[in-house]
Amino acid sequence: MKNEKTLKVTWTRSAIGYNKNQMKILEALGFKKLNQTRILPDNASVRGSLFHVKHLVEVVEE
Repeated sequence: MKNEKTLKVTWTRSAIGYNKNQMKILEALGFKKLNQTRILPDNASVRGSLFHVKHLVEVVEE
């Protein structure tokens, strides 16, 4: 298997008080609880979703 790049994403801030679409984006990325960390593939689709919720998550490139 190739060495595919990944992103380590942690949901750090609550989505309460923000646009409801942002909560839906977090759910689509696989987040269920605050402070949860997910390893996601580094591709344009994921980066586009993260751009919309960048104020709620912390991203580390691996």
